[in-house]
Amino acid sequence: MVEYRIDRRSGVATYVQIVQQTKQALRLGLLEPGDKLPTAREVVEATAINPNTVLKAYRELEREGLVEARRGLGTFVRRSLGAAPADSPLRAELDAWAARARAAGLEHDDVAALFTSVLDAHFADIKGDA
Repeated sequence: MVEYRIDRRSGVATYVQIVQQTKQALRLGLLEPGDKLPTAREVVEATAINPNTVLKAYRELEREGLVEARRGLGTFVRRSLGAAPADSPLRAELDAWAARARAAGLEHDDVAALFTSVLDAHFADIKGDA
């Protein structure tokens, strides 16, 4: 099950953070079709956010066809995204790279900016298609 972490200082709307984290879990194979998302109450208890925020995020995921609400049962994953399993050898390489970046004194935002610039360079031809 996915555990949402809300960063109130990020400037990103809370419901968008939930949507993004759910999509990330789908891409990594941490959530698969048929899996149940946490209830709004469970998310509220874990994150201290408004229940309507959770429901808004779940509605957005449903609108995108990623989840479906089943009355009285909960919200379930309909389909997955991507093909980057959490146990991928590439993840181990990226983990080692991130550790080297941190050891070199880079801050989180520095690493994110560097990684994003590399991604943008390698995927410039398909950027915006997703």
